[in-house]
Amino acid sequence: MNDIFLIVMVIQTLVMEKAIEAVRHGEFVFIYDGEGREEETDIVIASQFITPEKIRFMRREGGGLICTTLPKDCAQKIGLPYLHEIFQKSGYEIFRYLTPTVRYDTMPSFSVTINHRDNFTGIPDKDRAKTIQEFANFLARIESMKEPMKKFGKDFISPGHVHLLISSGLENRRGHTELSTSLMTMAGLIPSATIVEILADDGNSMSKKEAKKFAERQGVIFLEGKDILDAWSKWSE
Repeated sequence: MNDIFLIVMVIQTLVMEKAIEAVRHGEFVFIYDGEGREEETDIVIASQFITPEKIRFMRREGGGLICTTLPKDCAQKIGLPYLHEIFQKSGYEIFRYLTPTVRYDTMPSFSVTINHRDNFTGIPDKDRAKTIQEFANFLARIESMKEPMKKFGKDFISPGHVHLLISSGLENRRGHTELSTSLMTMAGLIPSATIVEILADDGNSMSKKEAKKFAERQGVIFLEGKDILDAWSKWSE
């Protein structure tokens, strides 16, 4: 039994090492969150390496909602709240009834949507890539900014066509937002991932089994949430 455990641990370590190298080279990885949660697989890439071609692949081969993550500490520096907080504080009566409840977690990670100010409509592949690239660049410089909120408002508008997701950290939440952001952090990259759910041809979320086969056909590393959680616990010690 101990030998089997060691073999599993070695395999997990090798998979994580390959995944980290992949994201460092601007490649995609697939992340399955876990049984009993969403049970979905997302296509994931480091936001700093996004291109119009990468966006095109994500919308064609993923089909879900393309979103970009950021850590909670960066969101706080900018002054970005969660979207449900904005709704609750808006004073509009409708949001007394639209209280966010999700069957797989406590609260959603959605924040505002943005476009870069240089874009026109914001939705073409080149526009979304521009917004995400510039957002990653913004996060890379945030520690040296005196007034990040004003700078953010100078560079971006809201609403827009890139959905921002705020990571609460793996100690608080174990969704794709947290898993993908933590992967970028472990890789030493700007702590922002761009992600999209993979849908099957029948319109439902692609099963784990089919997502693994898809990853093999694409030559992409397939990770499970537990792989990232184990690696994170060691990395953050």
